[in-house]
Order: sequence, then structure tokens, then C-alpha cells
Amino acid sequence: MTIIIKSDSEIEIMRESGLVNAEVREILFDTIEPGITGKELDQIARKEIATRGAKPTFPGYAPMGKPPYPGAICFSVNEKLVHGIPNDYSLKEGDIVSIDLGVTYRNFVSDAAFTKGVGKISEVADKLINVTREAMHAGIDKMHAGNKIGDISHAIQNCASGFGIIKEYGGHGVGLEMHEDPHVPNFGQPNLGIGIVKGMVLAIEPMFSVGSPANHEDEDQWTVIMDDKSLSAHFEETIAVTDDGPFVLTSKK
Repeated sequence: MTIIIKSDSEIEIMRESGLVNAEVREILFDTIEPGITGKELDQIARKEIATRGAKPTFPGYAPMGKPPYPGAICFSVNEKLVHGIPNDYSLKEGDIVSIDLGVTYRNFVSDAAFTKGVGKISEVADKLINVTREAMHAGIDKMHAGNKIGDISHAIQNCASGFGIIKEYGGHGVGLEMHEDPHVPNFGQPNLGIGIVKGMVLAIEPMFSVGSPANHEDEDQWTVIMDDKSLSAHFEETIAVTDDGPFVLTSKK
């Protein structure tokens, strides 16, 4: 395992990448409504990223022999957990949709995601979204030098509120590559694992489901689907560890 520590100047570049990511995500969030399709959202993302002098990270990504990923975003609706390929599905009232976005600017990647309800959604769907978002922030709050990766994982796990915790996927390092060491599980014990130090940049990425956490990969070799077809949610930010604590690079704040 090789953990790449970022310099202050590299974190400044990653912040610029993160601001592009935040601005484009905000546009996508505001555009989501009944009737819009995954492909339409993907085209908006490509245009807005290019307008800001950056590139989408995801197109062509092909780890572990997978076919190259075709989209600029991941578009995962309802029981589709993550890595959904943007398609012609038109969102409808009551759906929940997760959008994952990677932006590359001056060679550095920022990675972030959100889940949004489309129009009026069920009470359980609303709770799932809120709990998953809260879990992400709980994990971020543990990103202080001197803590351990297990502190992040445990904080996320403690927020699950009875929802299924997806264990096959989680957070990760980010930098010149979208996925760097270390892996950050969404479950674990406090005070265990790799120590957190200044200059680490991590994506914190909880994923919860209403039902069983069991899931499988679709025939397209990308889309991850819940086995029991239950709703799932996914939030993510890219964060740097600084002397002043966690700095969320993919937030406009």
C-alpha cells in the first residue's frame, strides 16, 4: 500500500478541481426533476465541466479488465446503488437518484456524489437520504491528524439507523488517480487502521440501503443493483486533512 501525501500547493489545485465539481453538481441537483433522462444530465455535466476548463474523469475509466466507462456521471436510480450508466430512463415522481461526478483539473481529480428525491418521495426514502448524508458528515468530522481510518469507518457505521451498510464499496484516497490508497470502509472499529496525517486526501463515501445490503453487478459490468430491489443512497465528498482539520475540497463553502 502506498499512500500519497499531498503538498499544500497540490491541495490548492485539488481545491480548484473540487470547486468545479461543486458547481457542476449544484447545476445537476437543480436540474433533476420528473422527465429528465440520465443522458440529458450527462450532457449537461460534460458541457459545464468543459466550460470551466476541466475534464470529466469517468469516461474511459476501465479498472480490472472492465469495459471503458462511457459516462461523465454515474446515474443510479432507486435500487441501483452505484456506477449506473447514464441512459434514456426518464426520472419520475417518487424516484431517488444518485449522481456521482469526477472532475480532472490540472491532472488532479475530485470525486463527489449525492442522492436526491424526485418530486414527492416516500418517508423512508427521505430518511434514507438524510441518514446517508449525515453519515458522510460524521465520517468527515473524524478526519483529523492523529485519528485512525477506523474512527471514520466507525462514525459512518454508527449513523446507519437500521439501514443496510454496503460493505463491498467505500471511500478511498484521491489525487492524480481517482482511486488511491487507502481504502476507507463504511464500517469498523475506532482507533484501528492506518493513522490519519496532514496532507492525506480522502473521498468519504457512505452507501446505505433500505433492505438487505446484498448486491450484484449488472451484465453491463458497471451498474451495481440491490439484490432485493430496495432503495439505496450514496453521498461522497473529497476532503483534505490540514492543520486546521478536515477541508472539504468539493464544497462551495
